[in-house]
Amino acid sequence: MSSNDIIVSLDIGTSKVRAIIGEINNGAINIIGVGSADSEGIRKGAIVDIDQTVQSIRNAVEHAERMVGIQISDVYVGIQGNHIALQTNRGVVAVSNEDREIGEEDIERVIQAAKVVALPPEREIINLVPKQFLVDGLEGISDPRGMIGVRLEVEATIVTGAKTAIHNLMRCVEKAGLRIKSVILMSLASGVMSLTKDEKTIGTVLTDIGAGSTTVTIYEQGSIAATSTLPIGGEYVTNDIAYGLRTQSEQAEKIKLKYGCAFVSDAAEEVKFKVTRMGSNLEKEFSQVDLASIVEPRMQEIFQLVRQEVRRLGYGDKVNGYVLTGGSVTMPGTLALAQAELESSVRIALPDYIGVRDPAFSSGVGMIQYVSKYMGSRGTSAVKKTTNRKTGSTASSKPGMFERLKSMFNEFI
Repeated sequence: MSSNDIIVSLDIGTSKVRAIIGEINNGAINIIGVGSADSEGIRKGAIVDIDQTVQSIRNAVEHAERMVGIQISDVYVGIQGNHIALQTNRGVVAVSNEDREIGEEDIERVIQAAKVVALPPEREIINLVPKQFLVDGLEGISDPRGMIGVRLEVEATIVTGAKTAIHNLMRCVEKAGLRIKSVILMSLASGVMSLTKDEKTIGTVLTDIGAGSTTVTIYEQGSIAATSTLPIGGEYVTNDIAYGLRTQSEQAEKIKLKYGCAFVSDAAEEVKFKVTRMGSNLEKEFSQVDLASIVEPRMQEIFQLVRQEVRRLGYGDKVNGYVLTGGSVTMPGTLALAQAELESSVRIALPDYIGVRDPAFSSGVGMIQYVSKYMGSRGTSAVKKTTNRKTGSTASSKPGMFERLKSMFNEFI
């Protein structure tokens, strides 16, 4: 990667679409632009209306562009959902150099060899995560470059997803006039940002609580081991508030963000607010304790479901802690409630960059870190475009799909 590259991540969530512009300056990451827009056309993390989603993407990207004064052409897109699956595979190649020194080309070939796996026609490979390399049978190697050997092997975790979900996501981004450099699993990206090396080794559950869904990802022995998505999130808390206080969902969301508390014990009786009741112009006064008594049961349920899911995945006794991230964990009292419900050590992870110090940005910032760390040879830059994003003209949207198809076929050549 050159000394001054631009990486743009696109996090398309249920409540917000976030575009984050990161500048790589001699290996250091600076976040130079952030754009967000209300997410329309997405329910529980799945695209239900392409045109509305395209407009939300355009709004977020244009917001980020205005901050920095450049026009974005290439983006890395995050993906998640209950269609994601993991499987393990191995790749084996002979070292090609005459002096038997393992180079970049050998690593690329062994990774391509690991991608040759029988998949159902409706599934597609999203990412491949090397767990370890083996040189002439010697295990536990994380980077074999420069080593001497005859036979190079890789043991890898292959991340696959439903073609329909992947292609609908790609279609939305390309219709917004952007080129996709790569699709990245958000749990992988979030793990780079949120977890320490030790946490990944000892067995940690990364829990990303978004608006429409909660993603549970288990890291063990330094790598991603299992992932699952629960169809419940912060939106359910908002709906409970709207129902409990008999008000509009829009007002319920504002009340949640301003006065919400996930733990009744931490709520203050003296903090009061007024709510316009549905079907009338009358206002009724409530306290933060009243609000917390609505919020706490739903947040309790989310943590109980997370714990059940960890058990279902077979890691009930192997987990040594939980790390929370996502927009819904910013509410006061969430950490105390999580510690009580999960009966384990719990912490909240958030990016340590000015302008994005919020758990909601973990996936977007994580994607920039992931690309910088693992995909350096495929660095991107923001280049001025001649196409019109408003029209989503074919000049900008078509090549992305053709390039994608070409690279898919190249994997098997």
